[in-house]
Amino acid sequence: MTTTRLSARAAIASLTDPHTFAELDAELDVSERESDPDGPLAWSGYDGSRARAAATTGETESVVVGAARIGGQEAVLISFEFGFLGGSLGRHTGDRLEAAYRYAREHRLPLVSLIATGGSRMQEGMLALTQLQRVAAQSALTRAAGLPQIAVLRDPTTGGGWATLGAGADIVLALPGAQVGFAGSRVRPPDADPAAYTAEGQYAAGHVDAVVAAPELARTVSDWLRVLAAPRSAGPVAPPAALADVAAPATGWDAVRRARHPDRPRAGAYLDAYFTLRLPVRGDRAGGTDPGMLCGFGLREGGEGVVAYVAQCGTATLPAGYRTAARVIRLADRLGIPVLTLVDTPGAANDAAAERAGAGAAIADAFAAVASAGVPVTTLLIGEGGSGGALALAAPGNTWVTPDSYFSVIAPELAAAILKRPASEAPATADQLRIRPHDLVALGVARGVVAPEARA
Repeated sequence: MTTTRLSARAAIASLTDPHTFAELDAELDVSERESDPDGPLAWSGYDGSRARAAATTGETESVVVGAARIGGQEAVLISFEFGFLGGSLGRHTGDRLEAAYRYAREHRLPLVSLIATGGSRMQEGMLALTQLQRVAAQSALTRAAGLPQIAVLRDPTTGGGWATLGAGADIVLALPGAQVGFAGSRVRPPDADPAAYTAEGQYAAGHVDAVVAAPELARTVSDWLRVLAAPRSAGPVAPPAALADVAAPATGWDAVRRARHPDRPRAGAYLDAYFTLRLPVRGDRAGGTDPGMLCGFGLREGGEGVVAYVAQCGTATLPAGYRTAARVIRLADRLGIPVLTLVDTPGAANDAAAERAGAGAAIADAFAAVASAGVPVTTLLIGEGGSGGALALAAPGNTWVTPDSYFSVIAPELAAAILKRPASEAPATADQLRIRPHDLVALGVARGVVAPEARA
């Protein structure tokens, strides 16, 4: 089963609850304009091409727009008809897209785009290309209204459709094997790596959040709509309970060794215990990913609803990880969703590759995202808190710690080296740094040490 080359209406039917799709006829009647013969450029044969496309597909334009329910959640849908002149964007396409965005804002609904397009319509020249500006403006208005936009990349998703509706969406899903890229197959360099222009290639590069098999697509989109429509707490969410039931460390070095223990609970375990459902967001949208940074949105029981999460996994955090974290925090802020960050890193990656990738700027961006968030941010230190690379994701005034964690201005070994002490002095230096969980509370860096969840 595949939906990559389904018609626009078949793609809608594969995703939506039966008999719930209603086309935006009223808006289309108002917006559709009479065209000059053969279009604005008087392109010879254009009217004939349109007529043949209409006869073949049963559509009068390259997109179908309307509202429907997906898993019981109402949404506005845009679905491209690739059989109509390659799903290309022309003036009338822009009219329909604008109507869909406007309807979404008027009715406070999320917008889901099922994209299959080869780009702008050559027969309408620059007037077709300027439709991308219309789409960008409508997307910006919808973003400012605090409404989520989800894109589903079908085959192909190229040109301006990818560079606006696709890559400009908040959540980007793609079908396996779909051609995805700004350059279509006939215009890219002849020696270009074809893998870079696929859904899988864009996922690997951090431009797509998930590649979803066709049979799973309806459930995945439904889950996203359910999560993003869930209630949200007005105040900070509670930090997770500690997963390790251990006593307070006697010394700073004990705290370091405990936090570095390979069997200590990690971010994945904390997220699984905290959420009943979580959906990942992946990549920094600038060509990078960090497997040591888990980001996304999840549902909680007990009335707290949806929470965005950013979680370090105990590795040195890459610049792409900080950029992804900042992206998710800002998206959560725009959608009014509280944030949970789990801090666990020996520090930011500091090798030459990280410097070339903009480590300083990426860390600064993470600091700024946390500092400027209008939604409440809760932080739990679950392991190592290594210097500024950890502090960048810590909420000022609302950071909690587990009993098997430590937070330090610098690793004790490095502090000893800087102070020109022998390596054997690292444990004593750890004590001087006051990095134990209860030291952090006494210093006012942390609000408290979380305890394990009480068991009946």
